Amino acid sequence: MSNLVTRVLVAVVGIPVILLVTMAGGFYFFALVLAIALLAIHEFYALARAKGAYPQVAAGLVLGALLVSVFPYFRIRALVAGGLLARGVSIAYPSMAQMLMILLLLALPVIMGIELFRGKPGAVVNVATTVFGAAYAGLFLGSLVGLRELFIPEDFPVYAYFPLHGGTVPGEVAGELYRWGGYTVITIFAAIWVCDSAAYFAGRAFGRHKLFERVSPNKTWEGAAAGFIGALAVFLVARLTLLPYMTVPAATVCGVIVGCCGQIGDLAESLLKRDAGVKDSSALIPGHGGVLDRFDSLLFVAPLVFVYLDFIVF
Repeated sequence: MSNLVTRVLVAVVGIPVILLVTMAGGFYFFALVLAIALLAIHEFYALARAKGAYPQVAAGLVLGALLVSVFPYFRIRALVAGGLLARGVSIAYPSMAQMLMILLLLALPVIMGIELFRGKPGAVVNVATTVFGAAYAGLFLGSLVGLRELFIPEDFPVYAYFPLHGGTVPGEVAGELYRWGGYTVITIFAAIWVCDSAAYFAGRAFGRHKLFERVSPNKTWEGAAAGFIGALAVFLVARLTLLPYMTVPAATVCGVIVGCCGQIGDLAESLLKRDAGVKDSSALIPGHGGVLDRFDSLLFVAPLVFVYLDFIVF
């Protein structure tokens, strides 16, 4: 079976599953992102070991899982604080920002303390790769969960987008709002896919000027420009069909984020692989390489779109 056929078959099976889980949202989407993040962290540590480092794999995976778990904030709070309240225990539950700060303030001394007793050479590099690997995949991919969970009444300016009165959000409005979140994440996936495809085919057909030959010899400025246009077009079309909350400026900014930063994320991961002397981050996905290979653009795109929508648009 040729590599192209394998890639297509994996995509035919994998894409519908990802789309269904994305639309389902909630803990289903959280579980999917968590699994992807843990696999990506493990692959990053393999790259670090190829460079002679000894990252703390178990500690890094735990830290990465906890970083992802910060982002379904209202769901986790309802489980923990709500469950305790039902038993007559009331606690002051920290905000999402406080959770991240507490987690990092506790994790860093623990990781350094573990390194003290490991007896492995290169303590500085070991600690650095452990923390960076967890943050690179865990924190960045976790922001995708945060983006999906922005579209709930507790975290969304509902009254700015729906003509409601009173303090209660009807169920049909909450349902429509949550579908917007699913469509937003799917639009990001589509924009990245179109960007990658447009860059590949345009680069092969018209590419003359190397984009970043030291890191990725086959990428060209012509391909990058086509990818940028493709990503921007996806968001502008989605605004007219799936994302009624999004204005033209907001769609443009999101398209620019995918078209520029998504390609930078791809190059950044290529830099890591080239430095480690490997072609793919792993062979986990037949015909596609590893998880880092498939989600490298998303790692840069998700946190930027999350920050833009949460702190600027909403």
